[in-house]
Amino acid sequence: MFGGIIREKRGFSSMDYRLARLQDIPGVERLQKRYHVSTISDEDRPDGFVTTLFTSEQFRTLIEKERGLAIAVDGDEIIGYAMAASWDYWSEWPLFRYMIADLPNMTYLGVTLDTENSYQYGPICVDKKFRSTEVFPNLFEFSRREMSRRYPILITFINQINGRSMRAHEKIELDIIKPFIFNQNNYYALGYDMSKRTPGSTI
Repeated sequence: MFGGIIREKRGFSSMDYRLARLQDIPGVERLQKRYHVSTISDEDRPDGFVTTLFTSEQFRTLIEKERGLAIAVDGDEIIGYAMAASWDYWSEWPLFRYMIADLPNMTYLGVTLDTENSYQYGPICVDKKFRSTEVFPNLFEFSRREMSRRYPILITFINQINGRSMRAHEKIELDIIKPFIFNQNNYYALGYDMSKRTPGSTI
């Protein structure tokens, strides 16, 4: 089911996975602020963080033009989001421009990467209370289903000091393509075969 709602029953409650609407932006921004590297508490930092800060207008474009903002909703609360979009969307940020320029130097699944056969996924953010549950793989799976109609390959990057995020993505079997350095930070570029169902997903 594309563009709809997937509801997972969880005992007496349920979790909805769906594409974000414009009215969801404030809830996504609250989650972003809590877990962004510039504002995250020292207590939460070891459990993972997001590194790119997005504005309301950038979220609006992601929703309206890319259909690329997937969310997990527990009751009325947005407890997770995953971003995904064409390389064109990401091109205003220097780090992504660097990655776009480096795509021809990367091979994955026997294919030389470009802006037509791949897209950029992430960041993904899940409320601390729901980590180490099915929410992360389910949110990834919902996003994968939406984007698999357009692209055969997912590409993302993870800061090498973000161990929690690295372990979570290894668990769902993303592959490390190569390490790279940008702005004195060490990253991994990772890939995923979009024809594969997400390991650990229950939706």
